[in-house]
Amino acid sequence: MEQIEEENRPMELTRHQELLSWVAAQAALTRPDNIVWIDGSKAQLNALRAQAVSTGELLELNGDKQPGCWLHRTEVSDVARVEGRTFICCEREEDAGPTNHWMAPDEMRALLRPLYDGCMRGRTMYVIPYSMGVVDSPFARYGVELTDSLYVVLSMAIMTRFGRPVLDALGDTGEYVKCLHAKADIDPDRRYIAHFPQDNTIMSVNSDYGGNALLCKKCFSLRIASVQGRSQGWLAEHMLILGVENPRGEVRYLAAAFPSACGKTDLAMLTPPERYRAQGWKIWCVGDDIAWLRVGPDGRLWAMNPENGYLGVIPGVSPKTGPNILATVSRDTLFTNTAQNLDDDTAWWEGLSDTPPRHALDWKGNPWDGALSEEKGAQANARFCSPITNCPCLSPEYENPAGVPISAIVFGGRRAKVAPLVYQSRDWVHGVFAGSIMASETTAAATGKVGVVRRDPMAMLPFCGYNMADYWRHWLEMGALLGDNAPLVFHVNWFRTDGDGKLLWPGFGENLRVLEWMLRRCGGEAEAVESPVGLLPRTEDIDLEGSGVTRTALENLLSIDKALWRDDVADIRAFYARFGGRLPQELEQALHELEAGLNERPS
Repeated sequence: MEQIEEENRPMELTRHQELLSWVAAQAALTRPDNIVWIDGSKAQLNALRAQAVSTGELLELNGDKQPGCWLHRTEVSDVARVEGRTFICCEREEDAGPTNHWMAPDEMRALLRPLYDGCMRGRTMYVIPYSMGVVDSPFARYGVELTDSLYVVLSMAIMTRFGRPVLDALGDTGEYVKCLHAKADIDPDRRYIAHFPQDNTIMSVNSDYGGNALLCKKCFSLRIASVQGRSQGWLAEHMLILGVENPRGEVRYLAAAFPSACGKTDLAMLTPPERYRAQGWKIWCVGDDIAWLRVGPDGRLWAMNPENGYLGVIPGVSPKTGPNILATVSRDTLFTNTAQNLDDDTAWWEGLSDTPPRHALDWKGNPWDGALSEEKGAQANARFCSPITNCPCLSPEYENPAGVPISAIVFGGRRAKVAPLVYQSRDWVHGVFAGSIMASETTAAATGKVGVVRRDPMAMLPFCGYNMADYWRHWLEMGALLGDNAPLVFHVNWFRTDGDGKLLWPGFGENLRVLEWMLRRCGGEAEAVESPVGLLPRTEDIDLEGSGVTRTALENLLSIDKALWRDDVADIRAFYARFGGRLPQELEQALHELEAGLNERPS
């Protein structure tokens, strides 16, 4: 490490005096033994990986079966996002809104200061300059994360563009988001993730897990970026970006938002059904989690994935459910909280194989026999962190500095009976309405109760950095800018069930059949029929050949139960009431029109 420190003297990397002063001030507070600037060189990263292995922070896996792969275990109390301890610290509580936890900036800083005081003694502070988006592109926004965690450093090296090129782009005075992370003593009662939008600062303490610690993820790319986007005229969204190439070689791109457990990564890396592959259909993944969208010079909506890697949930991924995901994690991947198969020294998780290992360590590092244990081998939220270039269906446009043009925006949720398989919004305003009422129903495995509706507008409920009513207003304003160039907006529901609770739609690769209809609508090549909730496909316009879905089942999938929808209207109205007078009138009117349509008697 001494050699690395000598080669990374800050003044040799940057002349940005404000940045140097900020780093010095945080070092004076946290008091690390050493400070190492991350320059992005392979030699430095290799040395840091070796150090992480020597300290036990990482375990190197089988180089033949999982080359370049590593396993990291977190504390048992540190395994997931902590929404209840995540704060938006703007000056006025009403600007954070009713869906965020709020604390006044001065109060939060006073609370945090003693937690950071001396917390890096005996450790090294790493300075990570990074870019969200292709460096120097119109989309690019920069950050610097200070951390005492090698896990964070090595994960950020996968998830972002980082090091010397970012410092060069910042120059002497460039703007950046200040990110201070300290694992401290991983005390869950003193764990905070605080965002200060007014001065582009993020502070995280007492966690060393996922997005709590990798502050480039939801903290910057959504909570802070959503505030930046509102003031600068663009959108930061919790969306995948997907290109669909038809047999004529035409590629259209869509951006799609789904709450957790709704198959977002599966859709982003979709494998077309055999019938479609034979015809020449292809899927191109641009991104699986974050989309930044802006109006381009041509007046259309363009999107870019600001990340350079994937950070996803791995349990349940199998050759059937996610072959492209499996290919992506096969090498150069950092796993978190999976089991370790001791027979071949590989990462293992539920769903990977039908037969669990008998000789293994569970995610806590305890001996585990998969045939006898009633406990899971992998933690339910176990993660993979993989370079974006590992994806076999990666779009050749993923690094286009202009982004990709968006033809369709898709919202979705998990509803057993209410939402149809797919419907199209009538216009942009109606599309914003569809996004604002997005909801999923809980499962027994998650909560002990089935069918509890959780509203998650645009899948942004935990990630919007300001009042969500103002966020909807910003969406409406973006639509006004786009005018006739606005993408078509759709809503999907892969989780409709029959009377026995069995899924009516097979999902996974078969979802391409629905995407085909959407994109044909974008090209003016498909019909639609009116319903109270939006425009539905004709049953003959969804290709069912080889799907196993009958025409009768499809009719069920597309049916509208007005009584259930009227109950949903009441729930939507109660949700909207939380926002008081800030709710855009356009959404109130859309709700009124939905209710009127549901109450209208057939002619």
